[in-house]
Amino acid sequence: MEGLVPHGVAAVEDFGDTGPAARMVLHPAEARLVDGVVAERRREFTTVRGCARLAMAELGLPPAPLLPGRRGAPVWPAGCVGSMTHCPGYRAAVVGRSSGFAAIGIDAEVDVPLPVAVAARALSADERARLDVLRAGQGAQVAWDRLVFSVKEAVYKVWSPLTGRWLDYGDADVRLSPDGTFTVRLSVPIPPAGGARLDRVTGRWAAARGLLLAAVSVPAG
Repeated sequence: MEGLVPHGVAAVEDFGDTGPAARMVLHPAEARLVDGVVAERRREFTTVRGCARLAMAELGLPPAPLLPGRRGAPVWPAGCVGSMTHCPGYRAAVVGRSSGFAAIGIDAEVDVPLPVAVAARALSADERARLDVLRAGQGAQVAWDRLVFSVKEAVYKVWSPLTGRWLDYGDADVRLSPDGTFTVRLSVPIPPAGGARLDRVTGRWAAARGLLLAAVSVPAG
């Protein structure tokens, strides 16, 4: 993940709830959110927040509880923005100072094709046609449809805090490049926050260890 985010963003990841992040202690308010849940869910909740606190520490930021706000997304402390993700065998968090970034979004998925019904809902006809071209030129070493889904999840994590609105899968048109980059055109631009309306974002993706990772960031202003 560190190679996918820009300079100035701290990234911490954990494979399997065994590293330092997994040994971090939850804030009491966080612990109450997973009181009584199954052990696996508590472990992933604890580890991903441990990743976030370690990333905050890298930037010299004090530890703080990360509690869900509107739509369930975590509310980051004043002075920083960030994003968390988890999937089987992987947890990660990234944090940047709000003076440099308006929003950051990351997503991780297991590198397997999407179920047909999910792909039909999440990908447009144009996106599926472009993936056919990618498969013809690059082969099936990457689950390209799952990667598009992952990019849209990462984009939603920057869209939501900047707009406070829902982003439909069809509102984000993803163009993947084999070089590990992507461009997403938004049919509903992000309103201006000290700058021009944002109708396109770019980011980076990677495939490794049976995982697909996507990251996108929006500079401040």
